[in-house]
Amino acid sequence: MPTDEQLMFADHLGRYSVREMNLPPVAGRVLGYLGVCDPAEQTINDLAGALLASRSAITQAVVLLEGLGLAHRTRARGERVDRVAVRLDVDIFERDLEATGYVEQAALLRRGAALVAHDESGRREAFEELAALNDFMAEKLPLLRDEWRARRARLRGTHAEGVVES
Repeated sequence: MPTDEQLMFADHLGRYSVREMNLPPVAGRVLGYLGVCDPAEQTINDLAGALLASRSAITQAVVLLEGLGLAHRTRARGERVDRVAVRLDVDIFERDLEATGYVEQAALLRRGAALVAHDESGRREAFEELAALNDFMAEKLPLLRDEWRARRARLRGTHAEGVVES
């Protein structure tokens, strides 16, 4: 049986996930609950009962979370139900420290600026400023990623290969 604190955490992470990660509320609640529940692996029925949601809503949330790499299912030999667990692997979130998307977006924004080069409404300037922001992010993210990896290595008591500590 879930505790009030576990459910409150799941609700808060659900609201955060809607606002910051564009996840449906139930997916955020599933993610939050799986992070703190006992046992750490839950069936769809367990999740539906704990979160007072339908099995289909929970199943859709689990499918979405699996697709994002944030959850995984296992099934023990002889069992007829899957057990779902959260993936609390920081490497999943390191994807956000990759610069490729920012480089691509900057190029796309420059194409937009070129299309409105003679426009007097300020759209060209806005496109160029957004492209510059993306250039800035593409420049800084690799540095942040390297800093993070060095800090993670210190947290784990190891030394990250090829990472220059500052």
